[in-house]
Amino acid sequence: KDILSSATLVYDIIKEELLEIKEKYGDDRLTKIVSAAGEFNAEDLVKEEQTVVALTHFGYIKRMPIDIYRSQRRGGKGITGIATREEDFVKQIFTASTHDTILFFTNKGKLYKLRGFEIPEAGRTARGTAIVNLLNLDAGEKVSAVIPIQNFAEGKYLLMATKRGLIKKTALAEYNSARKTGLQGITLKEDDELIAVRL
Repeated sequence: KDILSSATLVYDIIKEELLEIKEKYGDDRLTKIVSAAGEFNAEDLVKEEQTVVALTHFGYIKRMPIDIYRSQRRGGKGITGIATREEDFVKQIFTASTHDTILFFTNKGKLYKLRGFEIPEAGRTARGTAIVNLLNLDAGEKVSAVIPIQNFAEGKYLLMATKRGLIKKTALAEYNSARKTGLQGITLKEDDELIAVRL
């Protein structure tokens, strides 16, 4: 009765019996734990699913599950897709897979890359995450265009336009190796900036 009424006594007995079993039957580990032959890929742990990505004028970004946008009948009142600060507004909204590569082009002509799952998920009414917390942007640098890419196959091109009227067409495959610090997507003159990019 004393044992049954005291959790501490029960655990002490279990511990004692397990230590006896260990001494009687225990042996050294036969298997070796070593580093895996292949590289660990974070993407393998992420479920592939379609999402909605929204970017605001002031540089807030978020990812939402696509199923939160249910279809409505006539007379539907709509639902809030994103809550923004005063004077802020949604600049770009698109669908992308969690495994897609998202290309970010800035006004200074640089290119940054994130995978879909690297954009933080947030609810419908949330503002999102400031893009400067995700990309290594320089002072005065802001995102001009966002393009989701499924693959960098041959035959696809990016078309860029600048404020001063320059235009450039480059094979998409050339942008497959963007670094965390960014890659120069287009070389600009001192008073020029990148204003639009299209796939």
